Amino acid sequence: MGNLYWVYLVLPFCFGLVLNSLSQENSDSDVYIVTLKQAPLSLSYQGFKNGSTSRLPNNFSIFRNDSRSHQRSSSYISRVHDSLLKKALKGEKYMKLYSYHYLINGFSVLITPQQADMLSRRQEVTNVVLDFPVRTATTYTPQFLGLPKGVWPRDGGYETAGEGIVIGFIDTGIDPTHSSFADDVSDHKYPIPDHFSGICEVTRDFPSGSCNRKLVGARHFAASAMTRGVFNSSQDYASPLDGDGHGTHTASVAAGNHGIPVMVAGNYFGNASGMAPRSHIAVYKALYKSFGGFAADVVAAIDQAAQDGVDIISLSITPNRRPPGIATFFNPIDMALLSAVKSGIFVVQAAGNIGPSPKSMSSFSPWIFTVGAASHDRVYSNSIVLGNNVTIPGVGLGPGTCSNEMYTLISAVHALSNETTLANDMYAGECQDPSNFDREFIQGNLLICSYSIRFVLGLSTVKQALQTAKNLSAAGVVFCMDPFILLQYYNSSLERDGFTKKIVRFGAVASISGGLEANYSVSAPKVMYYSARGPDPEDGFLDNADIMKPNLVAPGNSIWAAWSTLGMESVEFQGESFAMMSGTSMAAPHIAGLAALIKQKFPHFSPAAIASALSTTASLYDKNGSPIMAQRAYTNPDLNQSPATPFDMGNGFVNASSALDPAYEDYMSFLCGINGSIPIVFNHTGQNCQLYNSTVTAADLNLPSITIARLNRSQTVGRSLTNIAGNETYRVDWTAPFGVSMNVTPAHFFIAMGEKQVLNITFNAMTNDSTASFGRIGLVGNGGHNLNIPLSVIVKLY
Repeated sequence: MGNLYWVYLVLPFCFGLVLNSLSQENSDSDVYIVTLKQAPLSLSYQGFKNGSTSRLPNNFSIFRNDSRSHQRSSSYISRVHDSLLKKALKGEKYMKLYSYHYLINGFSVLITPQQADMLSRRQEVTNVVLDFPVRTATTYTPQFLGLPKGVWPRDGGYETAGEGIVIGFIDTGIDPTHSSFADDVSDHKYPIPDHFSGICEVTRDFPSGSCNRKLVGARHFAASAMTRGVFNSSQDYASPLDGDGHGTHTASVAAGNHGIPVMVAGNYFGNASGMAPRSHIAVYKALYKSFGGFAADVVAAIDQAAQDGVDIISLSITPNRRPPGIATFFNPIDMALLSAVKSGIFVVQAAGNIGPSPKSMSSFSPWIFTVGAASHDRVYSNSIVLGNNVTIPGVGLGPGTCSNEMYTLISAVHALSNETTLANDMYAGECQDPSNFDREFIQGNLLICSYSIRFVLGLSTVKQALQTAKNLSAAGVVFCMDPFILLQYYNSSLERDGFTKKIVRFGAVASISGGLEANYSVSAPKVMYYSARGPDPEDGFLDNADIMKPNLVAPGNSIWAAWSTLGMESVEFQGESFAMMSGTSMAAPHIAGLAALIKQKFPHFSPAAIASALSTTASLYDKNGSPIMAQRAYTNPDLNQSPATPFDMGNGFVNASSALDPAYEDYMSFLCGINGSIPIVFNHTGQNCQLYNSTVTAADLNLPSITIARLNRSQTVGRSLTNIAGNETYRVDWTAPFGVSMNVTPAHFFIAMGEKQVLNITFNAMTNDSTASFGRIGLVGNGGHNLNIPLSVIVKLY
């Protein structure tokens, strides 16, 4: 396939393939995203509210949930896009995939690099970007976060928690038949919110009736994928149906119904509930099992979600690579999300799963609430007890051996059939093929199988190994990742013929304790090794941005949630209705659901106010009162950990039961302050940087954290706090980052409900150092409210 280019225009979104005799087999063509200088409808609507109507024709009537006016607007904009393509390409072959109109004015189109260059030279066009790939990055976590005894009872319990709030999920779709998404689980009235105008797409595998008052909208977006020839209709499904499982899982974490029994392989693992079980769900499928997804389709999904009237957008997806350009913030997805935030939508994104190295962050912009993954205090642990009385702890969801009876251990490599050798099948020890083994050796014994990176890549599976063991009548299976202790005992217990050296007796024995009952005694939370880390990279050269990422961490490890019966992301749970998954993908929807609870209680809250409510109340300590730890390595992560810094966990671990506001203009000033960004800002937003204070840096944004990438002697920043509670007096304490002295004024203040208070924070470098150091500002109120603002200073110049 050739390249896909983006063309941006300031118009609403509409979908349609406009084919002008372009062969999809043209190896020189690719998909591009093109943006235009005229503002999109969401920004033009802001102009209407501000008294300016000069950007669009007089017959335009724009309201966010007025579908008829949007249809007229999108039709007009689509014609403008078509006209531009015809004029610019002068009869040459091309294929337009999408017209974007609501959040960005532009389109995606299949063209050649030469045609992309022609479009980039048009005065109407601001930017032409090559499309890029993206990828996907609870029964107990509600209790661990304090919802049943904290947040839910304050506002009517789980039967009203999140009601009236619509969460839009950009993911792999949904299984509409799952009980987590039924609308008849309560006698309470459950109307679809008036502000939502989305539709439910109907196809053969997503029939009429799939949506209801819970699942209020469902669409799919795959034009970019289809033009590339990577779409597999037999498993990707050209509909909102989830053929992967990931989208069903994330939707239920945030907003799944309360009290749904979790049954897997005939075993009961408790009841599941979303964070906001009465919130409504709208699905915008743009990722797929076979290939992941592409930015052109994701932008189309985001544009549609905003137009439909969602309150929150949850993205458990990240780009496959760091976006190119003068700053990571100017990629098409983040630019669309900036307009979404201006429209009042709170945006949550997974941090990515390529930690624990520094600057591994895959969610970049300050207007996006970025979530890392932490553990929670429920684990399913089993163990193997060896015949020498040594117990080796493990993990697993299977039952133990009968009455702790001892069984003979036999390694898979010692039970091969006469026709199988490691020379002709070096992975035979992973137990994937029962025909490789001699049944007489294995029957009634515990089979030891090796575990390698092939299991992570999906080339080998636990499910297939278990099937092998079952076919060979094994009593149980033991997988070894770090087999030293086990194999030391096993090998020392083998009896061999003194002449032939063949094994004549397997002397090692063991029993397996069950893993069906949860253990709540572990220390939690801790930042997981895979969770992406800061500092936030500003550009492809990995220069540091004055932005703290992640914003915070939430439960993301071993999360039970709904699963599509067609789901194939985890073969261990194929055919099941629930699955246990790990990743920042699981952490992000926890925050989406909690944001719905905040939005329900404080309907006037802006996205930034919701972010501050979540961030400033986050916890720095685990359930035992010790500092939260962060795992530092893939291998033996619990043996390689140290206290978490703000680059590991942002403000800390989300504290749901504890729950100040930057505006769009602040974000624009920040973008305009990036060297060389003035034409790019205009191209993406239609906004003139002369209207904004371009001296604003990221450190000046009114975020609930402060990061200074380069402290040259001294710098003062401000933070404006808004009191949403009752009258209260606060004391300000602080701990300065190493190598820095600091002062905060005022150190004491009284603030009435609804009033604002500005804190001025001055940092002074005391040394020359390029090692990041961390501190914290604590606000302690006499009414019991405690707020934290994490600090990080990287380069210090004295």
